[in-house]
Amino acid sequence: METIYIDVLIILNIYVNFFLLRITAGVTHSPLKNVRCAAASAYGSLFSLTILLPALGTMVTLAVKLAAAVSIVTLAFGIRGGKRLMINTAAFFGANFVLAGTVYGVYSLLEPQFMHFNNGCFYIDFSLLILIITTAVLYAAVRLIRNAVDRVPAGDWTVTIRRGKRIVRLDGLADTGNGLVDYFTGTPVMICPEESFAELTGSPIDTDRLPRGVRLLPCSAVTGSILIPVFRPDEVVISSKSSRSKTVDAVIGFGECGGKAVFNPKLLKI
Repeated sequence: METIYIDVLIILNIYVNFFLLRITAGVTHSPLKNVRCAAASAYGSLFSLTILLPALGTMVTLAVKLAAAVSIVTLAFGIRGGKRLMINTAAFFGANFVLAGTVYGVYSLLEPQFMHFNNGCFYIDFSLLILIITTAVLYAAVRLIRNAVDRVPAGDWTVTIRRGKRIVRLDGLADTGNGLVDYFTGTPVMICPEESFAELTGSPIDTDRLPRGVRLLPCSAVTGSILIPVFRPDEVVISSKSSRSKTVDAVIGFGECGGKAVFNPKLLKI
């Protein structure tokens, strides 16, 4: 019977979890601080100890894996609504499957002397250098694919925003630099000029007395962290001369944006 070293098992899983969470953040455009990523990675590594238990059976193993994924993602990204949790968890699972397949393929070619699999967990008598190279190549590939998917589409955009009977039309700007999402729902935030706030709400911006349905959202800007007023409109439509109109799910925020409605181009893809 081969020996499993717990310290190697834990360190390996911390490294892999950190990598997988970074992949998840990149794919879903979710903000992720290094401290939270490290804490979630260390927490997630504890689930690898199930490899030391007797075989739990398929259903129990699946339940443990699901509980682990949901709790790791929640610790890393916080609670931002059920939809965002499901999206991040699905991305985390997907990253797990891709990495597991890649690592298994590499190590199968290299014919390692010891690989142990139990309760959905791998233990490999691994070469740290090969593991780092494998994950680095995979991470680079995912980022290249993500950049290609997020490529800014060409076109002159018009954004139509409706709140009740009030309608505002603005020139739109597709900008990958706008990665702001609503913390509660994970919905992308479209930044509009401050003067359009009154057109949509009937009153000027007053952070001390916000209209019903409007709240403040933390936002990182060049000058530092600020609070911007946001609300969920009844309808947002993005259109251009070269393509059909698309109704999108977006939260509307207000700030300095050069007089245009600035949105992340991924809104046109989801």
